[in-house]
Amino acid sequence: MQKIFLFLLLACAGNTFSQSTDFEKLPSPAWQFKAGPIISSPVIDGDWVYFGSLDRRLYAIETKTGILKWEYPTSGVIRSSVCLENDNLFFYSGNGVLYCLNKKSGKQNWKFQTATGYLGDRHNDFADYYHSSPIVQNGIVYFGSGDGYVYALKSNNGELIWNYKTDDVVHTKPFLHNNRLFIGSFDGYLYALNAQTGALHWKFKSTGQRYFPKGEIMGNPVVAKGLVLVGSRDFNFYAIDENSGYCHWTKTFPRGWALPVTPNDSVIYLGTSDDRQLFAVDIASGKVHWKADANFNIFGGTALGKTMGYFGTLKGQLVGIELKTGAVKWTFTNNASRAHQAKYFKENGDYRDDIGQLLPFPEDQLTMYQQLGAIFSTPALFDDLLVVTCFDGTVYALKK
Repeated sequence: MQKIFLFLLLACAGNTFSQSTDFEKLPSPAWQFKAGPIISSPVIDGDWVYFGSLDRRLYAIETKTGILKWEYPTSGVIRSSVCLENDNLFFYSGNGVLYCLNKKSGKQNWKFQTATGYLGDRHNDFADYYHSSPIVQNGIVYFGSGDGYVYALKSNNGELIWNYKTDDVVHTKPFLHNNRLFIGSFDGYLYALNAQTGALHWKFKSTGQRYFPKGEIMGNPVVAKGLVLVGSRDFNFYAIDENSGYCHWTKTFPRGWALPVTPNDSVIYLGTSDDRQLFAVDIASGKVHWKADANFNIFGGTALGKTMGYFGTLKGQLVGIELKTGAVKWTFTNNASRAHQAKYFKENGDYRDDIGQLLPFPEDQLTMYQQLGAIFSTPALFDDLLVVTCFDGTVYALKK
């Protein structure tokens, strides 16, 4: 039953679920495409790959060749991923507008302006990397905004059905299950809303932490085995009862955030930033089955094959692991990372001793990440291809 749930989860995200090919050995580049810096994840729909860029454009390219089919300009950076419904494509831009396009032509069907106004979506700080990625189901599009609202729109015309006000920016991707919409806010609350009316069922407050007292909910919630699984900036990962909002278990990570979560049967694959590891965690108990060293921060989710999983790091590396054991089978280092790693790291992978002088301000990390081609996204699988987007603006398709 859980595998059926996982299929539906990936299908709603737009990626075709394909377990026909496992990349047990290091794959080879099939093609590359260049755009502006990319935070968003690639979404594959058959012959097409869709993604947005910080160059304020949404791109549609051919899955097999990487050839550009069309691009759509906006007036804001695009930090979120697209979702699809029939011939429609939905995405949110940093100008505070949700767009609906024809997925084949790129022609605009309608657009909806949030309450952010002419200033666009609010950016909390340099590490607030993402905007809310919309989801669509049963003719309704759901998403959050920097104005603090959660929105539900009619997918055919963009008419507002309801909105719900939180007390801070909403940059997480919502999750819909059993007619409840689960979404987190930077006010430190996870909200469970009625999907039809927007009425509040319950809200759960994170603990908070010395440097992040609000405990901003920055991870995208996922529902599995009756639990809402979500990570916060307070270094905690929570498993919350989807019906009551009661916390079943909490796991604390001593060095930083645990945000990207990917469910698979009774296990979740949980990526961490400063702990620099991918964990396989039992959903019911929070028990760790294994952990795999990633050697750097993980912010994107894990793409799942039959026996293999694939995730990226902010060092510009794509890692292939064995799902049963967590054994690292291979690592693909992109061109940007190969060219610039020595500027920031020793041969053993640790930061250079003078890294504080190289990165005197937190914002300087973004420059480093761009030079390294950091992978903030979740890779996408389709047939014999593995597609990943990078912060230096390169899209790679790897082939078995």
